[in-house]
Amino acid sequence: MIIRQKMTVGRRPAVIAILVILSARVSFCRNPISRFSMETVCSRADISRPTLYKVENGDPSVAIGIYVQVLRVLGLVEDLSSIAKEDVLRRRLQDESLPQRKRAPRKKPPTGDSDG
Repeated sequence: MIIRQKMTVGRRPAVIAILVILSARVSFCRNPISRFSMETVCSRADISRPTLYKVENGDPSVAIGIYVQVLRVLGLVEDLSSIAKEDVLRRRLQDESLPQRKRAPRKKPPTGDSDG
């Protein structure tokens, strides 16, 4: 018999702050004034109501794929693409900080000066 242990999620303040902001945006977009009821979001994202409740409360145990599904339903999935956006300046700074490879000097070809 296999016993699975529940994985614990690190609760770092920076992670919690990001989840709180993300969950607030999800809740704001799904508020009663908008066209998205809890049932609508759950059915379109193919998740249960308790899972959506966890997303809206910033529960770190929810998989990132669930957040992506909910953001897609609410029309906010484009915001995720800005996270992995190519940053040319940061890339240059990162490349400059890498150590430069030092090559060994070339061996000099033997010259025809032989005493013989």
